[in-house]
Amino acid sequence: MEQTTPIQANGLSTSVISPPLRYCLYSRKSTESDELQALSIESQIKEMLQIAEREGLNVVEIREESHSAKAVGQRPVFNQLVEDIKGGKFDAILSWHADRLARNAGDLASLIDLMDQKILKGIRTYSQKFTNSPNEKFLFMILGSQAKLENDNKSVNVKRGLRALVEKGLWISTAPTGYLNEKRVGKRGHVLVDPRRAQIIKEMFEKVAYQGWSGRKLYIWLNGELKFKTRNNKSLSLSNIYLILKNSFYYGVFEYPKGGGSWYTGKHKPLITKELFDKVQERITRDKIVRTENKEFAFTRLLKCGHCGSGISADEKFRKLKDGSFNRHVYYICTKSRDINCKCKPTTETDLVNQLIKLMDEINLDKVGINEKLGKEVERFHKFQQAVLGIKKQEVKQNEVDIKNYAKYILKQGTIPEKRELLSCLKSKLMLKDKQIYLEK
Repeated sequence: MEQTTPIQANGLSTSVISPPLRYCLYSRKSTESDELQALSIESQIKEMLQIAEREGLNVVEIREESHSAKAVGQRPVFNQLVEDIKGGKFDAILSWHADRLARNAGDLASLIDLMDQKILKGIRTYSQKFTNSPNEKFLFMILGSQAKLENDNKSVNVKRGLRALVEKGLWISTAPTGYLNEKRVGKRGHVLVDPRRAQIIKEMFEKVAYQGWSGRKLYIWLNGELKFKTRNNKSLSLSNIYLILKNSFYYGVFEYPKGGGSWYTGKHKPLITKELFDKVQERITRDKIVRTENKEFAFTRLLKCGHCGSGISADEKFRKLKDGSFNRHVYYICTKSRDINCKCKPTTETDLVNQLIKLMDEINLDKVGINEKLGKEVERFHKFQQAVLGIKKQEVKQNEVDIKNYAKYILKQGTIPEKRELLSCLKSKLMLKDKQIYLEK
């Protein structure tokens, strides 16, 4: 549909035909449960194209999207549409309903702002038109705000419904390993004992409480001897084993929401007693190494195991000397995250440093990063000379300082952050195998 704008020329009133608005037909499939009966994307597009043809609208492009409009910035197609409107590609939007464009305050505000700037000149829906006039913009904001209100009310209602279920002792999520979710109609929240896995879960608790088994020994038993699999046909990882051992659900109680401090007694059948659960917690706490501070080691996350490809972790040991003092030793060893039976042997940090110093001549360093570090070190040294020793500044060029020797100095005398910064400049990955460091080919 053409638009005309009157102008004055030589005292006479004439009309100039304005170019037609460039519409982008935007269609979003709703994902909200109460809108499942709404028109599909294909039907929306068909209906809107009929309107465009009937009214002579210039539809430049059609864009489809299936993302929810509840949260701001979660729709990539819509976000690109806004950017294209700002860039002048479109100046109008054709959509099935206002709530398909905005169901949150952020997206609604962005469209209104574009209309205020006269960049977005019109929004056409199946039953309404919105232009830059105050009344029509206000109506569009009401429709968008109404959609936002519906979203908020749904959230409140869902939370209230879930809280009512847990207060009855029902489980509202996927049942833990050893249980199965009830599938029958009218049994929402009920869980059943898994006949294939429940006994094994119970034995896990018993072996820790009465036989002193560690999580790692359970891991070997489950995945090696039993070939244990979850409902999803997956093996239990070491972290999952500890999550099971710490889950109060197995003796009949649970917390909702997690960390909220509200505890409920479930209707499900417990697999273990409260006494057995408490013994397991005592055992886990006693065996766990408790650190009073977060320890940082120089070479963790920078080395990989040459046997299995897992990461390398570190630990420290203190040995008491005859004079009563303590000698600290740091050991590095494979985390065994990829292979529980990895044969990697522990290596001392002193040995690693000596090997790295020997490798410095072979390692390809990132000279840009090293040179920047060298420049800061030289400048700091000059400031120290001037401020403390009263020595005049001497010019030292960075290329006069050997990068390899500087790297060796850092490995010997540097702080942990300096060592980590140095090794982050390596262009070759370091592997540890049979107590030997080598460069990954």
